[in-house]
Amino acid sequence: MEFLLQPLTLLTFFPILGVLVILFMNSEMKNAIRWVALVASLIAFGISIWVLTMFNASNPNLQLVAKYDWITVAGWNIQYHLGIDGLSILLVLLTAFLTPISILSTWTAVEERVKDFMLFFLLLEVGMTGVFLAQDLFLFYIFWEFTLVPMYFLIGIWGGPRRIYAAIKFFLYTMAGSILMLLAILWLGIYGGTFSVPDLIAQGNIPSDIQLWLFLAFTAAFAIKVPMWPLHSWLPDAHVEAPTAGSVILAGVLLKMGTYGFLRFNIPLFPEATVKAAPWIALFATIGIIYGAAVSYAQADVKKLVAYSSVSHLGFVMLGLFALNHQGVAGAILQMINHGLSTGALFLLVGMIYEQTHTREMKVYGGLWKITPVFGTVMLIVALSSMGLPGLNGFVGEFTILLGAFGSQAIGNAWYAAVSALGVIMAAVYVLYMFQKMFLGPQGEVVAEVKKHGHGIRDLNWREIVTMVPILVFIFWIGLYPKPFFALMAPAVENLVKMLPIP
Repeated sequence: MEFLLQPLTLLTFFPILGVLVILFMNSEMKNAIRWVALVASLIAFGISIWVLTMFNASNPNLQLVAKYDWITVAGWNIQYHLGIDGLSILLVLLTAFLTPISILSTWTAVEERVKDFMLFFLLLEVGMTGVFLAQDLFLFYIFWEFTLVPMYFLIGIWGGPRRIYAAIKFFLYTMAGSILMLLAILWLGIYGGTFSVPDLIAQGNIPSDIQLWLFLAFTAAFAIKVPMWPLHSWLPDAHVEAPTAGSVILAGVLLKMGTYGFLRFNIPLFPEATVKAAPWIALFATIGIIYGAAVSYAQADVKKLVAYSSVSHLGFVMLGLFALNHQGVAGAILQMINHGLSTGALFLLVGMIYEQTHTREMKVYGGLWKITPVFGTVMLIVALSSMGLPGLNGFVGEFTILLGAFGSQAIGNAWYAAVSALGVIMAAVYVLYMFQKMFLGPQGEVVAEVKKHGHGIRDLNWREIVTMVPILVFIFWIGLYPKPFFALMAPAVENLVKMLPIP
């Protein structure tokens, strides 16, 4: 009983209770199933707030630790080991926050096999939360791989016309990198005599030449998940074909599993290799920022535009992480949250208009503002947030990252930051282009049809407004007063940076 009531165990596995209830419900009880899934995810969010109230922001070490012997055979000691610190607290809260919002967005969008959809979605929340809390490499790998299964089915069953192709591509790409990470995990477990991440970090005795190979093996898994250029080609297909809720959780949380992996494992476990690799990672991140922004501008499909923007935004996160100083790492963590909020909101809004018009081609819209002023206002706020307008959340993260990158001794070249700063300008170009095309441009086919027949597009309803308001609150809160968010991570970030052998 003590094990089940441990806060982090309860937070991780509570959605399973919702799964068990839904399993015994009749498939025809669609609304009841939706309510059970929503309530289960809301209670999980409540548990995450309870965890936050117990979290001591001034303590850089792991807190609320759950640690039990799990598999002890032939000298192998694998533990059930969960813990939370300043590096993971915000990502755990983001996961718990976005899950009920995503479920609420499916109320009318998902009508087929609702029972199966909600089962997979709640199971996905279990896996994602476990990834951010696991402190044993073996346990982490199980959660990491587990998330593939529900996401594969969410894309493959409820996705668009090319859903099978997108689902298989997503699965194979992620599996390919994960195999290399598994080999590195096995080597660490044998060499260090433990799979415990804190214990391996404390030992700090991995030879320098081996560090680089282990770093590359972990990087293969994490860089694909981010995804970093040039390993990004699975992402647009997965985003475009996924149902709206799947796109939200993919952009909001699943991509952050990759950046979090660098933060939690690569940097502290392989500090010497990290410092050596920093200029190269910064180079690929910078290319990704510019490439993602340029390709976003070239898109005619608004959902594909948002998908490619993730390549650019996550490039900023990687640049900040490998600046390897306090400003860069703290900015990167905050930008993970910002991207989850802003890009998640963009996918929600695109899904809301697609549900009515069944098209994502920007050319058929135009003049939407007159018909849907509430939708237009919300889209404008979220779009400005995504492009990093001062006063909104995106600006704070990108500014802090660029500040860290400019002064980074590890990167050793301010040109990376200077070129990356162009990505902010390019983001303004493609975001404003999209907004002008859809809302302010000449009257498009869809709007003309509405005027001709007097039906078609409606403005946001109350459910959709309720879905968006919590995200808007955080967009303004982080943009205007980010101090509480930085305070949660500051001691843990400082502790991490001190581990690095930077001259």
